[in-house]
Amino acid sequence: DHRDLHSFPTRRSSDLNALEPVISAEIMQLHHSKHHATYVNNLNLAEEKLADAVNKSDVSSVIGLHGALKFNGGGHINHSIFWQNLCPGGSGEPTGDLAAAITRDFGSLQAMKDKLSASTVAVQGSGWGWLGYNKTSNKLELATCFNQDPLEATTGLVPLFGIDVWEHAYYLQYKNVRPDYVKAIFQIANWNDVAARFSAAGGK
Repeated sequence: DHRDLHSFPTRRSSDLNALEPVISAEIMQLHHSKHHATYVNNLNLAEEKLADAVNKSDVSSVIGLHGALKFNGGGHINHSIFWQNLCPGGSGEPTGDLAAAITRDFGSLQAMKDKLSASTVAVQGSGWGWLGYNKTSNKLELATCFNQDPLEATTGLVPLFGIDVWEHAYYLQYKNVRPDYVKAIFQIANWNDVAARFSAAGGK
């Protein structure tokens, strides 16, 4: 019974310093090559156990795997978006439909950044801050999720731009000053990627 495994996006060692000085090469090495890889490996393992439990009609075991699937699957989804949301030096400010939607729904880009920063910094413990798109209302919205809970499965919002505030994402460089890390992350924001996600979700 062949099943496709989730693959881990490899990164050359020379790419690890691409987001400096905002994110150090040391953090990238640990965050990308260790943490994200672990989520992928554990997700594949959980899915193998799920397939076995389903084949055996073992409903109790299927239910028991919910936590592992949510945590590791969410970790893989969130980080896959996170790496694409960032680029060396940033991509400048949003343009086109995304820029217009940000102004419409938040008043200005700076107002959106301020609100997203405040809510993200306020996450208790580990989690994520998100700019998301509500397909029903055709509005951009902000949300936070705990641990590795994936935005869309948790809130229904399509994830556009995420900020990881697990300590492994910033502590080696920013220590306990989470606000400095959150403020700095916008310097390397890839708004072209965010705009593509917005467009793919049907946003305008």
